[in-house]
Amino acid sequence: MRISFLIHNAYAIGGTVRTTYTLAGVLAEQHDVEIVSVFRHREQPLFAPAAAVRLRHLVDLRRGGSAYEGDHPEHGRPAEVFPRAEGRYRQYSTLTDRRIAEHLRGLDCDVVVGTRPGLNVHIARQARRGPVRVGQEHLTLGTHSAALKRVLRAHYPRLDAVTTVTEADARTYRRLMRLPGVHVEAVPNGVPAPALAPADGSGKWVVAAGRLAPAKRYDVLIRAFAQVVARRPDWRLRIYGAGAERARLRALIEDLGLYNHVYLMGAVTPLDPEWVKGSIGVVTSSLESFGLTIVEAMRCGLPVVATDCPHGPGEIIDDGTDGLLVPVGGPDAVAAALLRLIDDDELRRTMGAAALAASARFDPCRIAERYEALFTGLLTRGGLRGSLHRTRGALLSGAFRAKDRGRLALRKARAA
Repeated sequence: MRISFLIHNAYAIGGTVRTTYTLAGVLAEQHDVEIVSVFRHREQPLFAPAAAVRLRHLVDLRRGGSAYEGDHPEHGRPAEVFPRAEGRYRQYSTLTDRRIAEHLRGLDCDVVVGTRPGLNVHIARQARRGPVRVGQEHLTLGTHSAALKRVLRAHYPRLDAVTTVTEADARTYRRLMRLPGVHVEAVPNGVPAPALAPADGSGKWVVAAGRLAPAKRYDVLIRAFAQVVARRPDWRLRIYGAGAERARLRALIEDLGLYNHVYLMGAVTPLDPEWVKGSIGVVTSSLESFGLTIVEAMRCGLPVVATDCPHGPGEIIDDGTDGLLVPVGGPDAVAAALLRLIDDDELRRTMGAAALAASARFDPCRIAERYEALFTGLLTRGGLRGSLHRTRGALLSGAFRAKDRGRLALRKARAA
């Protein structure tokens, strides 16, 4: 298949960027894959795409370069297609409206995939007839404003499918959005296995990672860790990430006298070497769209203590087997769960081994297979529209031979 991803800015940092590169890279082993970035603001992307993935952009915002378009007259006029209710609206313009439209109308592919609501609306309204149109939801429907939900309800029926990263959000989409004929499916994010030996459970470190934002509730974590330190002063907490809450969290650490036990480490990429130094992962969010850091920690052999917020953790962690789920909001439950793992070396190691095994279901190859099946099913449902492009190498590949027999059968069905 020829697959085209449309993303806000492939040269930036963020979970959507990283997971898009990961998925595109695995799909590109057997398909023709490109990532089209609306914006480009730096010379090189922070996450390097796989060699087989083509990367291009629509609007150049590299200051000082001859191709810079930030002062283009159209870029100073507001967008009319990109939804005003979308969080990135101010970055879009008449110029992006035109460039995205030209790109979508000229696409020669089997599947086009949008990676945020505003771009999914562009695809619904402007993609030419033929390609399967898929809109990804990397957040949750509940985080969108009422105004944005109205826009999505008006335009998403033109999509062929909407994917969410949790089953809970997929159920919400089916129940609330009224999208007749649109296939809604939950497909989690893929997380690669680290190229490091997993944690052995001996390090006296608890590790957390993510944006220093209110929804992550690091204040709850720090207060919980004060209780941990009172009983186990030999343990320490590292929090990785950057954000607006840093100063407030630093002040809380000072107020609680935890400056020798809790460390704000800043943003670090990659995180795998930091995860494996620890023995327990922790997430205290009041809201998650998926829980990427939970999977990252588990893939490094850490059991995770996580708040059982509405989306994500409960679908990743098997409570009591490979991690512990606690109620949202209170430090006491977090502290008790952390101490349960800290005080029981055998339990900690057993749960860490279980976490490592269970997290294999999020391997990018398995996630890519689910997307491949989704795309193939949508092409079949749509009358096999689009031409399926294959190479001789893909047809002879031992790793995909079983799948290729299915693809050949599909091709014969088309010919018949």
